[in-house]
Amino acid sequence: MYGKLYLCPTPIGNLKDITLRTLECLQSVDLIAAEDTRVSMKLLNHFEIQAPITSYYEHNKREKGHYLIEKLKEGQSIAVITDAGMPGISDPGEDLVRMCVKEGIAVEALPGPCAFATALVASGLPTGRFAFEGFLTVNKKNRLEHLQSLMEDTRTLIFYEAPHKLRATLSDMLTVFGDRKVVLARELTKKFEEYYRTTLSEALHYYEETPPKGEFVILLEGASEEDLRLKELAALPSAEELLRRYAKEGLRAKELTNRVAEELKQPKRDIYDLYLKIKETL
Repeated sequence: MYGKLYLCPTPIGNLKDITLRTLECLQSVDLIAAEDTRVSMKLLNHFEIQAPITSYYEHNKREKGHYLIEKLKEGQSIAVITDAGMPGISDPGEDLVRMCVKEGIAVEALPGPCAFATALVASGLPTGRFAFEGFLTVNKKNRLEHLQSLMEDTRTLIFYEAPHKLRATLSDMLTVFGDRKVVLARELTKKFEEYYRTTLSEALHYYEETPPKGEFVILLEGASEEDLRLKELAALPSAEELLRRYAKEGLRAKELTNRVAEELKQPKRDIYDLYLKIKETL
């Protein structure tokens, strides 16, 4: 009979946030797979957990994943833990779960600490609909493409970011999204927990003067109706282009300007003024 894979969330800062159920699970499994065994041993030693531990991280996930699957097929129970938070969120636990599902091995996720959920509910931004985007790539071109794909998303957007990449990320966000509201959460559940509620331009200026410290959760407001309207307007043909196009159809001045104004949702007076400016060339 196959064993079971347990996803055990660990504290993101405050050790008191570990659940009784997680402690019970870690004490009872045959093996613990940890993102960084050095970090995890501090946690396990603190709670006097003696289960064997092995490393499972991004650069050995393929090889070690197969090893863990074989152990599960032998009937062993395995707990997966990350350095902090919920395994499977922005870490290779996702791949191991997928392998287990493919092999028909049971997976059980325990509830517990999660940085992005903690930051979201305290951010003050809308929580009804949100999109977790994780870590952005270090490649600038790909990072910009990722952000540009989110320009019309009206949900609260959530990202993880390391301190040494924060300024570049904020700069790219300002370029792509304009000066939206943003919340930067750091040191969550720790003594110096901080929520910085501001705008992208102010955040970029602040962190250009103040070196970022700690891991960040970035929460960005989604696109507003005004953002979407302006983007839609920018995609329309220009007023001058439309005036020239419809002038070829033989429309008189009033009909011409009314049609363009209605199509572009712009004041008729503005369109008429433009018509007077270019009518000799129509």
